[in-house]
Amino acid sequence: MEPNFQVYFRNSSSPTTKLLLYSFWQSSCSWRVRFALNLKGIPYEYRAVDLSKGEQFSPEFERLNPLHFVPVLVDGDVVVSDSLAILLYLEEKYPENALLPVDPYPKAVNLQAASIVSCSIQPLQMLQVLKYIEEKVGPEERLSWGRHHVEKGFIALEQLLKDVSGIYATGDEVYMADVFLAPQISNAITRFHVDMSKFPTLSKIYEACKALPAFEASLPERQPDAIV
Repeated sequence: MEPNFQVYFRNSSSPTTKLLLYSFWQSSCSWRVRFALNLKGIPYEYRAVDLSKGEQFSPEFERLNPLHFVPVLVDGDVVVSDSLAILLYLEEKYPENALLPVDPYPKAVNLQAASIVSCSIQPLQMLQVLKYIEEKVGPEERLSWGRHHVEKGFIALEQLLKDVSGIYATGDEVYMADVFLAPQISNAITRFHVDMSKFPTLSKIYEACKALPAFEASLPERQPDAIV
């Protein structure tokens, strides 16, 4: 796999060696990390992993992540997989443009929102799960399965955030909750045809994120491996 290069929003504490991000343009997990890197102003090199061609099963990638999932972040000798782990690593290593507030309660809300997306929604809408559902039950069940589990998570997120949100999920600053929510909401609309009018708080957050240059630069169709 040949590297593609993509650098945004450099900050004063950028790493001396450019980070490597193994990503697939349609992966919402990878999308979160791209959005976060852009918000934090960290330059990185984009390395495409074509999941549709099985490149995640190559010996090179298996050495990075034996689970064969994207994203994977490489920072010198450090290799981190899983989007939540990557974002927590970035927050510790590169604290400028923080993705978590200092106050314990909004910090906990951000982590809870991120956990709902990454643990309660994402695993149930993964391509391999949807393919299994389609094979066992039928293609019509694939969409309803995905929509059901996305909406179940969105009900919890709407309840969690409705009284603490401002412009964004936990106030008027962009934090980790927004980074997880915006790609997930986009996927919910485009892949599972979720009616977002049922979730006014989440819809408001998504519209605010869509206006951010860091989010626009992270869009799937803006990535070097995009097929549109």
